[in-house]
Amino acid sequence: MQFTLRIHGEAPDLAAISRELATLDPAALVDIDARGQAVRIATSATEAELRSSLRRAGMPAAPHDLIQLPSECCGGCGG
Repeated sequence: MQFTLRIHGEAPDLAAISRELATLDPAALVDIDARGQAVRIATSATEAELRSSLRRAGMPAAPHDLIQLPSECCGGCGG
């Protein structure tokens, strides 16, 4: 699943978020969008698991700031 987390103020600690997510999904990807306004997250974790990981990383997400994006999967890779 893909999510965006809106950033308010300072940029979050991406390494801390990645470490927390790695316990659930070692293949998770975390980065900041080109405008620096949102964290992009690709993970197999559920939204509840992601919220918990973000809290442990010191980045609690308000309900309106974490948005699950529609799937872009075409099914071609079988994953």
